[in-house]
Amino acid sequence: MKKIRTLIVDDEPLARDRLSSLLSTETDIDVIGQSRDGEEAAHAIQEHSPDLVFLDVQMPQLNGFEVIDAIGPERMPLVVFVTAYDQHALKAFQVRALDYLLKPFDRERFSEALQRARGQIERQETGDLGRRLLALVKDLRKDQPRSERLVVKSGGRLFFLRTDEIDWIEAAGNYVRLHVGNTSHLLRETMNALEGRLDPEKFFRIHRSRIVNMERIQELQPWLNGEYAVVLRNGTRVTLSRGYREKLQERLGRPI
Repeated sequence: MKKIRTLIVDDEPLARDRLSSLLSTETDIDVIGQSRDGEEAAHAIQEHSPDLVFLDVQMPQLNGFEVIDAIGPERMPLVVFVTAYDQHALKAFQVRALDYLLKPFDRERFSEALQRARGQIERQETGDLGRRLLALVKDLRKDQPRSERLVVKSGGRLFFLRTDEIDWIEAAGNYVRLHVGNTSHLLRETMNALEGRLDPEKFFRIHRSRIVNMERIQELQPWLNGEYAVVLRNGTRVTLSRGYREKLQERLGRPI
């Protein structure tokens, strides 16, 4: 009998222990590891390719949805979410036909979720999982706190970058380029999607293809045709387009 390779992800030790205890009695389950946070989970999924993940949604630094972003919805294994969300938010899981365990859960509810996961794996009904996960992340992202860290993939490795380290961001085809000091990183994300994940108190879009960290701005210099040059502390000059000038004036509370 082929065992279902399973990963447990939760930042609470007691929650991990409970899931481990419940799974230990299941003869077709092989618990390949436990992750205490989203970073560990992303590394473990990438390295071990489990068949099933019990994924906590609310975790510090990198939450469950950001783990999905890091791996890519189309490459995620089957997921049973573990969450303390209210009933309104749980509708999103139900609509996307993705199972969840609402904390606190009992053995009966756990067994039901596990049996459903078994059925999907046996029938190989995971083909459209990526599409459903992507839709779920889009549905619920607006309810999540702003990202303080971004996950950048390079050379088969994952790097966790604090957003406050970023100087500025520019569009680069199907990617965005994150400028951090003298280095840059490519992230597969649209400008609109990334802007929605960043703290609007710290980051401001000055052009349809550029976002700057407000704390890195040194001065604004008049440029051509009503545009301004935004000079950063490291000497980088990026253009503030006319279309975003009014928004910046509102943000600053004064005309420029």
